[in-house]
Amino acid sequence: MGFWTLFEVASMPILQVLIISLLGAFMATDYCKLLPVDIRRSLNRIVFVVFTPSLMFASLAKTVTLQDIISWWFMPVNIGLTFLVGIILGWIVVKILKPKPYLEGLIIATCSSGNLGNLLLIVVPAICNEDGSPFGDTNVCTRIGLSYASFSMALGGFYLWTITFHMIRASSLKLRDDEAAEDFSSKQPNKNLDATPQSQLLKGESEEQVAILVKAPQDTSPKAKGNAPLWRQVVRFLHQILEELMAPPTLGAIFGFTFGAIDWLRNLVIGPGAALRVVQDSIKLLGDATIPCITLILGANLTQGLRSSTIKPMVIMGVVCVRYIILPVVGIFIVKAAGDLGFLPPDPLFRYVLMVQFTLPPAMNIGTMAQLFDVGQDECSVLFLWTYLAAALALTSWSTVFMWILT
Repeated sequence: MGFWTLFEVASMPILQVLIISLLGAFMATDYCKLLPVDIRRSLNRIVFVVFTPSLMFASLAKTVTLQDIISWWFMPVNIGLTFLVGIILGWIVVKILKPKPYLEGLIIATCSSGNLGNLLLIVVPAICNEDGSPFGDTNVCTRIGLSYASFSMALGGFYLWTITFHMIRASSLKLRDDEAAEDFSSKQPNKNLDATPQSQLLKGESEEQVAILVKAPQDTSPKAKGNAPLWRQVVRFLHQILEELMAPPTLGAIFGFTFGAIDWLRNLVIGPGAALRVVQDSIKLLGDATIPCITLILGANLTQGLRSSTIKPMVIMGVVCVRYIILPVVGIFIVKAAGDLGFLPPDPLFRYVLMVQFTLPPAMNIGTMAQLFDVGQDECSVLFLWTYLAAALALTSWSTVFMWILT
Protein backbone atom coordinates (compact mmCIF):
# COMPACT_ATOMS: atom_id res chain seq x y z
CA MET A 1 0.00 0.00 0.00
CA GLY A 2 1.49 3.32 -1.09
CA PHE A 3 1.81 6.39 1.08
CA TRP A 4 -0.83 8.41 -0.79
CA THR A 5 -3.31 5.53 -0.72
CA LEU A 6 -2.77 5.23 3.01
CA PHE A 7 -3.04 9.01 3.34
CA GLU A 8 -6.46 8.88 1.67
CA VAL A 9 -7.62 6.05 3.93
CA ALA A 10 -6.41 7.72 7.13
CA SER A 11 -7.77 11.12 6.10
CA MET A 12 -11.35 9.96 5.51
CA PRO A 13 -12.46 9.74 9.18
CA ILE A 14 -10.70 13.02 9.97
CA LEU A 15 -12.44 14.76 7.09
CA GLN A 16 -15.77 13.35 8.25
CA VAL A 17 -15.23 14.87 11.67
CA LEU A 18 -14.26 18.24 10.17
CA ILE A 19 -17.22 18.33 7.75
CA ILE A 20 -19.78 17.52 10.46
CA SER A 21 -18.09 20.04 12.77
CA LEU A 22 -18.46 22.73 10.11
CA LEU A 23 -22.13 21.85 9.83
CA GLY A 24 -22.48 22.19 13.61
CA ALA A 25 -20.71 25.56 13.48
CA PHE A 26 -23.12 26.78 10.79
CA MET A 27 -26.12 25.54 12.80
CA ALA A 28 -24.93 27.60 15.78
CA THR A 29 -24.57 30.88 13.88
CA ASP A 30 -26.99 33.77 14.32
CA TYR A 31 -28.16 33.15 10.76
CA CYS A 32 -29.27 29.56 11.44
CA LYS A 33 -29.92 29.54 15.22
CA LEU A 34 -30.50 25.77 15.39
CA LEU A 35 -27.88 25.03 18.05
CA PRO A 36 -27.88 27.83 20.63
CA VAL A 37 -26.17 27.28 23.99
CA ASP A 38 -29.24 25.91 25.80
CA ILE A 39 -29.99 23.41 23.04
CA ARG A 40 -26.37 22.24 23.03
CA ARG A 41 -26.45 21.64 26.77
CA SER A 42 -29.66 19.64 26.57
CA LEU A 43 -28.40 17.60 23.61
CA ASN A 44 -25.15 16.98 25.47
CA ARG A 45 -27.04 15.55 28.46
CA ILE A 46 -28.89 13.19 26.12
CA VAL A 47 -25.56 12.07 24.64
CA PHE A 48 -24.19 11.46 28.14
CA VAL A 49 -27.20 9.61 29.55
CA VAL A 50 -28.62 7.78 26.51
CA PHE A 51 -26.52 7.68 23.35
CA THR A 52 -23.01 6.95 24.71
CA PRO A 53 -24.09 4.11 27.07
CA SER A 54 -26.03 2.57 24.17
CA LEU A 55 -22.97 2.70 21.92
CA MET A 56 -20.79 1.11 24.61
CA PHE A 57 -23.24 -1.72 25.27
CA ALA A 58 -24.07 -2.46 21.64
CA SER A 59 -20.44 -2.63 20.48
CA LEU A 60 -19.23 -4.75 23.40
CA ALA A 61 -22.08 -7.23 23.65
CA LYS A 62 -21.89 -8.03 19.94
CA THR A 63 -18.17 -8.21 19.19
CA VAL A 64 -16.29 -9.22 22.36
CA THR A 65 -16.48 -12.67 23.99
CA LEU A 66 -14.86 -14.04 27.13
CA GLN A 67 -12.22 -15.81 25.02
CA ASP A 68 -11.39 -12.51 23.32
CA ILE A 69 -11.00 -10.77 26.69
CA ILE A 70 -8.57 -13.47 27.82
CA SER A 71 -6.60 -13.57 24.55
CA TRP A 72 -6.32 -9.80 24.24
CA TRP A 73 -5.42 -9.15 27.85
CA PHE A 74 -2.56 -6.81 26.89
CA MET A 75 -4.86 -4.31 25.17
CA PRO A 76 -6.29 -2.86 28.42
CA VAL A 77 -2.70 -2.66 29.72
CA ASN A 78 -1.63 -0.86 26.54
CA ILE A 79 -4.50 1.64 26.76
CA GLY A 80 -3.68 2.20 30.42
CA LEU A 81 -0.10 2.99 29.39
CA THR A 82 -1.30 5.50 26.77
CA PHE A 83 -3.24 7.27 29.52
CA LEU A 84 -0.36 7.09 32.01
CA VAL A 85 2.30 8.39 29.60
CA GLY A 86 -0.10 11.03 28.26
CA ILE A 87 -0.93 12.24 31.75
CA ILE A 88 2.77 12.58 32.62
CA LEU A 89 3.53 14.45 29.39
CA GLY A 90 0.43 16.63 29.77
CA TRP A 91 1.47 17.50 33.33
CA ILE A 92 4.89 18.56 31.99
CA VAL A 93 3.20 20.75 29.33
CA VAL A 94 1.04 22.37 32.02
CA LYS A 95 4.00 23.06 34.32
CA ILE A 96 6.11 24.55 31.54
CA LEU A 97 3.46 26.67 29.78
CA LYS A 98 1.37 27.57 32.87
CA PRO A 99 -2.15 27.92 31.43
CA LYS A 100 -5.06 29.11 33.57
CA PRO A 101 -5.68 26.66 36.46
CA TYR A 102 -9.12 25.59 35.24
CA LEU A 103 -7.61 24.55 31.87
CA GLU A 104 -4.98 22.23 33.35
CA GLY A 105 -7.27 19.19 33.51
CA LEU A 106 -8.52 19.80 29.97
CA ILE A 107 -4.97 20.01 28.58
CA ILE A 108 -3.84 16.87 30.40
CA ALA A 109 -6.99 15.09 29.18
CA THR A 110 -6.33 15.99 25.54
CA CYS A 111 -2.75 14.73 25.90
CA SER A 112 -3.75 11.42 27.49
CA SER A 113 -7.20 10.43 26.15
CA GLY A 114 -7.16 9.29 22.53
CA ASN A 115 -10.07 8.66 20.18
CA LEU A 116 -9.95 4.90 20.67
CA GLY A 117 -13.34 4.20 19.11
CA ASN A 118 -14.82 5.56 15.93
CA LEU A 119 -11.53 6.36 14.16
CA LEU A 120 -10.25 2.80 14.54
CA LEU A 121 -13.63 1.46 13.40
CA ILE A 122 -13.09 3.32 10.12
CA VAL A 123 -9.32 3.15 9.61
CA VAL A 124 -8.69 -0.54 10.36
CA PRO A 125 -11.33 -2.03 7.98
CA ALA A 126 -10.32 0.48 5.29
CA ILE A 127 -6.69 -0.65 5.48
CA CYS A 128 -7.80 -4.29 5.37
CA ASN A 129 -9.82 -3.66 2.18
CA GLU A 130 -6.95 -2.00 0.31
CA ASP A 131 -5.00 -3.95 -2.29
CA GLY A 132 -1.59 -4.89 -0.97
CA SER A 133 -2.65 -4.79 2.68
CA PRO A 134 0.02 -6.53 4.79
CA PHE A 135 -2.59 -8.15 7.06
CA GLY A 136 -3.69 -11.10 4.92
CA ASP A 137 -7.14 -12.06 3.63
CA THR A 138 -9.48 -9.08 3.37
CA ASN A 139 -12.54 -10.72 4.96
CA VAL A 140 -10.63 -12.23 7.87
CA CYS A 141 -8.70 -9.00 8.42
CA THR A 142 -11.90 -6.91 8.41
CA ARG A 143 -13.76 -9.22 10.81
CA ILE A 144 -10.91 -9.45 13.31
CA GLY A 145 -10.01 -5.79 12.88
CA LEU A 146 -13.57 -4.72 13.76
CA SER A 147 -13.39 -6.85 16.89
CA TYR A 148 -10.10 -5.23 17.89
CA ALA A 149 -11.51 -1.76 17.21
CA SER A 150 -14.72 -2.46 19.16
CA PHE A 151 -12.76 -3.83 22.10
CA SER A 152 -10.51 -0.77 21.96
CA MET A 153 -13.52 1.55 21.92
CA ALA A 154 -15.12 -0.15 24.93
CA LEU A 155 -11.90 -0.19 26.96
CA GLY A 156 -11.12 3.38 25.98
CA GLY A 157 -14.60 4.43 27.07
CA PHE A 158 -14.09 2.78 30.45
CA TYR A 159 -10.81 4.66 31.03
CA LEU A 160 -12.30 7.85 29.59
CA TRP A 161 -15.36 7.93 31.82
CA THR A 162 -13.32 7.27 34.96
CA ILE A 163 -9.89 8.93 34.65
CA THR A 164 -10.68 11.70 32.15
CA PHE A 165 -14.09 12.31 33.70
CA HIS A 166 -12.37 12.93 37.03
CA MET A 167 -9.85 15.36 35.46
CA ILE A 168 -12.54 17.46 33.76
CA ARG A 169 -14.64 17.51 36.92
CA ALA A 170 -11.58 18.68 38.89
CA SER A 171 -11.12 21.47 36.33
CA SER A 172 -14.72 22.56 36.84
CA LEU A 173 -14.13 22.73 40.60
CA LYS A 174 -11.07 24.93 40.03
CA LEU A 175 -13.16 27.22 37.83
CA ARG A 176 -15.86 27.45 40.50
CA ASP A 177 -13.19 28.25 43.12
CA ASP A 178 -11.80 31.03 40.91
CA GLU A 179 -15.28 32.44 40.38
CA ALA A 180 -15.97 32.29 44.13
CA ALA A 181 -12.68 34.09 44.85
CA GLU A 182 -13.56 36.84 42.37
CA ASP A 183 -17.00 37.15 43.91
CA PHE A 184 -15.39 37.33 47.36
CA SER A 185 -13.07 40.14 46.19
CA SER A 186 -15.95 42.09 44.72
CA LYS A 187 -17.78 41.98 48.07
CA GLN A 188 -14.88 43.39 50.12
CA PRO A 189 -15.78 46.58 52.05
CA ASN A 190 -14.96 49.87 50.39
CA LYS A 191 -11.78 51.13 52.10
CA ASN A 192 -11.06 53.86 49.59
CA LEU A 193 -10.03 57.10 51.34
CA ASP A 194 -12.27 59.00 48.95
CA ALA A 195 -15.32 56.92 49.80
CA THR A 196 -18.48 58.84 50.55
CA PRO A 197 -20.36 58.60 53.87
CA GLN A 198 -23.07 56.69 52.07
CA SER A 199 -20.60 54.02 50.94
CA GLN A 200 -19.19 53.72 54.45
CA LEU A 201 -22.70 52.99 55.73
CA LEU A 202 -22.53 49.78 53.70
CA LYS A 203 -19.43 48.62 55.57
CA GLY A 204 -21.32 46.72 58.22
CA GLU A 205 -23.39 44.86 55.66
CA SER A 206 -20.32 44.10 53.54
CA GLU A 207 -18.41 42.73 56.51
CA GLU A 208 -21.35 40.49 57.37
CA GLN A 209 -21.45 39.16 53.80
CA VAL A 210 -17.69 38.56 53.85
CA ALA A 211 -18.00 36.65 57.12
CA ILE A 212 -20.64 34.41 55.56
CA LEU A 213 -18.48 33.82 52.47
CA VAL A 214 -15.42 32.99 54.55
CA LYS A 215 -17.29 30.64 56.84
CA ALA A 216 -18.62 28.39 54.06
CA PRO A 217 -15.35 27.39 52.40
CA GLN A 218 -13.55 26.69 55.68
CA ASP A 219 -15.31 23.38 56.20
CA THR A 220 -14.56 22.18 52.67
CA SER A 221 -11.03 23.42 52.17
CA PRO A 222 -8.29 20.95 51.16
CA LYS A 223 -6.58 21.56 54.50
CA ALA A 224 -9.71 20.61 56.39
CA LYS A 225 -10.06 17.49 54.28
CA GLY A 226 -6.43 16.62 54.95
CA ASN A 227 -7.06 16.79 58.70
CA ALA A 228 -9.99 14.36 58.50
CA PRO A 229 -9.52 10.87 60.00
CA LEU A 230 -7.94 8.28 57.70
CA TRP A 231 -11.05 6.09 57.56
CA ARG A 232 -13.15 9.08 56.49
CA GLN A 233 -10.68 9.93 53.71
CA VAL A 234 -10.80 6.31 52.52
CA VAL A 235 -14.61 6.32 52.54
CA ARG A 236 -14.66 9.62 50.64
CA PHE A 237 -12.19 8.22 48.06
CA LEU A 238 -14.21 5.01 47.57
CA HIS A 239 -17.41 7.06 47.29
CA GLN A 240 -15.81 9.17 44.57
CA ILE A 241 -14.72 6.07 42.63
CA LEU A 242 -18.22 4.61 42.96
CA GLU A 243 -19.73 7.84 41.61
CA GLU A 244 -17.46 7.71 38.57
CA LEU A 245 -18.24 4.02 37.98
CA MET A 246 -21.94 4.87 38.13
CA ALA A 247 -21.63 7.32 35.21
CA PRO A 248 -24.03 6.10 32.47
CA PRO A 249 -21.30 5.38 29.85
CA THR A 250 -19.31 3.33 32.37
CA LEU A 251 -22.43 1.34 33.30
CA GLY A 252 -23.03 0.73 29.58
CA ALA A 253 -19.50 -0.67 29.25
CA ILE A 254 -19.89 -2.89 32.33
CA PHE A 255 -23.20 -4.34 31.09
CA GLY A 256 -21.70 -4.78 27.62
CA PHE A 257 -18.75 -6.74 29.01
CA THR A 258 -21.14 -8.85 31.07
CA PHE A 259 -23.45 -9.73 28.17
CA GLY A 260 -20.51 -10.37 25.84
CA ALA A 261 -18.65 -12.62 28.29
CA ILE A 262 -21.58 -14.76 29.49
CA ASP A 263 -22.87 -16.99 26.70
CA TRP A 264 -26.50 -17.36 27.80
CA LEU A 265 -26.88 -13.60 28.23
CA ARG A 266 -25.20 -13.01 24.89
CA ASN A 267 -27.56 -15.46 23.18
CA LEU A 268 -30.55 -13.55 24.55
CA VAL A 269 -29.75 -10.41 22.56
CA ILE A 270 -27.23 -11.36 19.83
CA GLY A 271 -27.95 -13.44 16.74
CA PRO A 272 -30.85 -13.93 14.32
CA GLY A 273 -32.67 -16.30 16.70
CA ALA A 274 -32.14 -14.26 19.88
CA ALA A 275 -35.32 -13.78 21.92
CA LEU A 276 -34.48 -10.15 22.71
CA ARG A 277 -32.78 -9.26 19.43
CA VAL A 278 -35.07 -6.25 19.06
CA VAL A 279 -33.60 -4.83 22.29
CA GLN A 280 -30.05 -5.02 20.91
CA ASP A 281 -31.18 -3.49 17.61
CA SER A 282 -32.89 -0.63 19.43
CA ILE A 283 -29.85 0.03 21.61
CA LYS A 284 -27.58 -0.02 18.56
CA LEU A 285 -29.87 2.47 16.82
CA LEU A 286 -29.52 4.84 19.77
CA GLY A 287 -25.76 4.31 19.92
CA ASP A 288 -25.34 5.21 16.25
CA ALA A 289 -26.42 8.77 17.09
CA THR A 290 -23.50 9.31 19.50
CA ILE A 291 -20.70 10.36 17.14
CA PRO A 292 -22.79 12.70 14.92
CA CYS A 293 -24.27 14.49 17.96
CA ILE A 294 -20.89 14.89 19.70
CA THR A 295 -19.33 16.23 16.51
CA LEU A 296 -22.16 18.71 15.88
CA ILE A 297 -21.84 20.03 19.44
CA LEU A 298 -18.07 20.31 19.00
CA GLY A 299 -18.51 22.37 15.84
CA ALA A 300 -21.17 24.55 17.44
CA ASN A 301 -18.85 25.34 20.36
CA LEU A 302 -16.12 26.22 17.89
CA THR A 303 -17.96 29.34 16.71
CA GLN A 304 -17.70 30.82 20.20
CA GLY A 305 -14.29 29.31 20.88
CA LEU A 306 -12.55 31.07 18.01
CA ARG A 307 -13.79 34.40 19.37
CA SER A 308 -13.33 34.00 23.11
CA SER A 309 -10.81 31.18 23.69
CA THR A 310 -7.99 32.11 26.07
CA ILE A 311 -5.76 29.17 25.25
CA LYS A 312 -2.22 30.05 24.15
CA PRO A 313 -0.81 28.94 20.77
CA MET A 314 2.15 27.37 22.58
CA VAL A 315 -0.25 25.14 24.53
CA ILE A 316 -1.82 23.95 21.28
CA MET A 317 1.65 23.20 19.90
CA GLY A 318 2.53 21.35 23.10
CA VAL A 319 -0.55 19.12 22.86
CA VAL A 320 0.09 18.41 19.17
CA CYS A 321 3.74 17.48 19.89
CA VAL A 322 2.72 15.15 22.72
CA ARG A 323 0.02 13.39 20.71
CA TYR A 324 1.79 13.06 17.36
CA ILE A 325 5.52 13.00 18.11
CA ILE A 326 6.30 11.72 21.61
CA LEU A 327 3.44 9.27 22.23
CA PRO A 328 3.86 7.33 18.94
CA VAL A 329 7.59 6.83 19.61
CA VAL A 330 6.81 5.59 23.12
CA GLY A 331 4.14 3.30 21.65
CA ILE A 332 6.60 1.65 19.26
CA PHE A 333 9.01 0.82 22.09
CA ILE A 334 6.23 -0.50 24.37
CA VAL A 335 4.64 -2.75 21.73
CA LYS A 336 7.99 -4.08 20.51
CA ALA A 337 9.08 -4.80 24.08
CA ALA A 338 5.79 -6.56 24.84
CA GLY A 339 6.17 -8.66 21.69
CA ASP A 340 9.75 -9.62 22.53
CA LEU A 341 8.63 -10.70 26.01
CA GLY A 342 5.90 -12.92 24.55
CA PHE A 343 2.97 -10.89 25.88
CA LEU A 344 1.29 -10.45 22.47
CA PRO A 345 -0.41 -12.86 20.05
CA PRO A 346 1.45 -13.32 16.74
CA ASP A 347 -1.20 -11.45 14.71
CA PRO A 348 0.50 -8.33 13.22
CA LEU A 349 -2.89 -6.57 12.98
CA PHE A 350 -3.24 -6.74 16.78
CA ARG A 351 0.18 -5.12 17.16
CA TYR A 352 -0.71 -2.50 14.59
CA VAL A 353 -3.85 -1.56 16.54
CA LEU A 354 -1.81 -1.29 19.74
CA MET A 355 0.63 1.09 18.07
CA VAL A 356 -2.12 3.19 16.50
CA GLN A 357 -3.69 3.65 19.96
CA PHE A 358 -0.70 5.90 20.80
CA THR A 359 -1.22 8.03 17.66
CA LEU A 360 -4.89 9.03 17.70
CA PRO A 361 -6.32 12.54 18.17
CA PRO A 362 -8.12 13.39 21.44
CA ALA A 363 -11.32 11.58 22.38
CA MET A 364 -14.49 13.33 21.21
CA ASN A 365 -16.17 12.71 24.57
CA ILE A 366 -13.83 15.22 26.21
CA GLY A 367 -16.03 17.84 24.58
CA THR A 368 -19.09 16.15 26.08
CA MET A 369 -17.54 16.35 29.55
CA ALA A 370 -16.48 19.98 29.11
CA GLN A 371 -20.03 20.86 28.11
CA LEU A 372 -21.46 18.76 30.93
CA PHE A 373 -19.42 20.55 33.61
CA ASP A 374 -19.56 23.93 31.83
CA VAL A 375 -15.79 24.37 31.83
CA GLY A 376 -13.44 25.20 28.94
CA GLN A 377 -15.86 24.46 26.08
CA ASP A 378 -14.36 27.20 23.91
CA GLU A 379 -10.78 26.12 24.56
CA CYS A 380 -11.73 22.48 24.01
CA SER A 381 -13.16 23.27 20.57
CA VAL A 382 -10.02 25.17 19.53
CA LEU A 383 -7.76 22.35 20.74
CA PHE A 384 -9.84 19.83 18.82
CA LEU A 385 -9.76 21.90 15.63
CA TRP A 386 -5.96 21.99 15.47
CA THR A 387 -5.33 18.45 16.74
CA TYR A 388 -7.76 16.95 14.22
CA LEU A 389 -6.28 19.01 11.38
CA ALA A 390 -2.84 17.68 12.31
CA ALA A 391 -4.17 14.13 12.72
CA ALA A 392 -4.63 13.52 8.99
CA LEU A 393 -0.91 13.78 8.22
CA ALA A 394 0.27 12.34 11.56
CA LEU A 395 -1.99 9.27 11.50
CA THR A 396 -1.05 8.56 7.88
CA SER A 397 2.68 8.94 8.43
CA TRP A 398 2.78 6.84 11.57
CA SER A 399 0.53 4.14 10.05
CA THR A 400 3.03 3.79 7.23
CA VAL A 401 5.88 3.49 9.75
CA PHE A 402 3.96 0.94 11.85
CA MET A 403 3.19 -1.31 8.88
CA TRP A 404 6.79 -1.07 7.70
CA ILE A 405 7.96 -2.16 11.18
CA LEU A 406 5.48 -5.06 11.33
CA THR A 407 6.19 -6.40 7.83
